[in-house]
Amino acid sequence: MNNRIAVLAAFAAVSLFGAAGAGFSQTAPAPPVPPAPRPAAAPPPSAVPVVMTMGDLMNTLVQPRHLKLGLAGQAQNWPLAKYALEQLRAAFANIASAKPKFAGMPVADLVDLALTQPFNAIDAAIRQQDAQKFAAAYDQVSQGCNACHMELDHPYVVIKTPDASAFPNQDFGPRR
Repeated sequence: MNNRIAVLAAFAAVSLFGAAGAGFSQTAPAPPVPPAPRPAAAPPPSAVPVVMTMGDLMNTLVQPRHLKLGLAGQAQNWPLAKYALEQLRAAFANIASAKPKFAGMPVADLVDLALTQPFNAIDAAIRQQDAQKFAAAYDQVSQGCNACHMELDHPYVVIKTPDASAFPNQDFGPRR
């Protein structure tokens, strides 16, 4: 037992006072060893910006909003239809800003010619909460899209009134 106490006392003395305080001869401390230099890390690869094509923009920004507008109107969820129309208009404005010309034609002018009147008709149908007027105006929106596709030599891109939802996780019915 005494032997353990002596070892603990010596350890405490060395910890508190260094080797000289414990009665041991002290030699000059060795200089600290600097850490080995790390090899230079390779720089991260440069980020390559993604350039969205007009098809990318239409498929990601416009088509889902067109679909949601149609589904909201079919469900007579007028607040959601109003919101979807606002989102669809904003998507077209963003696209016209990002891609002012497509196939040599001014995008904002094409959108204006093809969709201003149908958007106004659908807005009126939403405000009146009239399902029949909504359906007719929505058809006009789809026809406007298709007229633009024809003008831009994309007649194979045909937009129609949705007959199913691509959003099974969203309830398009009105809130009760």
